Amino acid sequence: MAKPKKRITEYRNYYLPLSFPVLVLAGEYWKISDVPSERLHFHNCLEIGICHSDSGTIEFYDKKVPFKAGDVTFIPRNVPHTTYSAKGKESRWSYIFMDMEEMLKSMLSSAWNNFSMSMEVLANHNYIFDEKNSPDICQLVYHILKELIEKRPGYQLSVRGIVMAMFIELIRAEREFAGGDETNDPLNRLEENLVIAPALRYIDENYMQQFPMEQLADLCHLSSTHFRRVFHEIMGSSPLDYLNNVRIMKACSLLRSTEDSVLSISERVGFRSVSSFNRIFMRTMKCAPREYRKSMIQTEKNTNSPSILKYSGWMQPE
Repeated sequence: MAKPKKRITEYRNYYLPLSFPVLVLAGEYWKISDVPSERLHFHNCLEIGICHSDSGTIEFYDKKVPFKAGDVTFIPRNVPHTTYSAKGKESRWSYIFMDMEEMLKSMLSSAWNNFSMSMEVLANHNYIFDEKNSPDICQLVYHILKELIEKRPGYQLSVRGIVMAMFIELIRAEREFAGGDETNDPLNRLEENLVIAPALRYIDENYMQQFPMEQLADLCHLSSTHFRRVFHEIMGSSPLDYLNNVRIMKACSLLRSTEDSVLSISERVGFRSVSSFNRIFMRTMKCAPREYRKSMIQTEKNTNSPSILKYSGWMQPE
């Protein structure tokens, strides 16, 4: 028996301005075909979708979730998916891409700046909210879209405030889904994250340096064993893996914005050898550093706007 064809997964990188990391895609152009794509794709940031018309399906590997007009979707970064309309339909959407951590950093206390807002909690909701069951969340998203389109004076500050309210409502929705059980309450986890905040802050400021993980434990006044356990519970990775991920993200920025050699960039972000850098970059980004840089250069040549990587075929059958 022939093996089933392996499905291709695409990485779509959206460039978000550092000062206001939000990109809105709206208008009649953003329509979804009724032909399922052979490819899943994932993004480097949170995707918020607003379905304005018709219905269809969002597919996540082996899970298919229906959507309808009025639904709002929240798809975290690094979650492979594809969307297609019901047969004979062409649903219209608006999309908002954002980096929530950067958006809210100025509004949170310094201890909360590194709290992960990657939206893992939304998996219990299949990443979709409807107007009937989640009116507050949907209305907040509509308000964000309105502010981003109209761009009235003070809209950026307004959007940040609404995003904060939206984030809290999403966490409350997760609490209600869990039946009010506060043992794993995301709001409580916000406070728990204060324990490792000194380590996260130190990594963010000193990722380019060499330092032992025990130093991070000392900053948090925890034993090394307890620190590693608590860190993994909160961040979902080991301290070293988190540090390497920060280094790779910094390297991606340098590959996009400078002509420095791969060796030079690997040293600037804290790797002791270029071979180690290449290995971890490939594991994280699914391509080599030189391939990543080449794809970014080609993207800017082929698009009118440097802010978004556009894929031909995304709005029609591939």
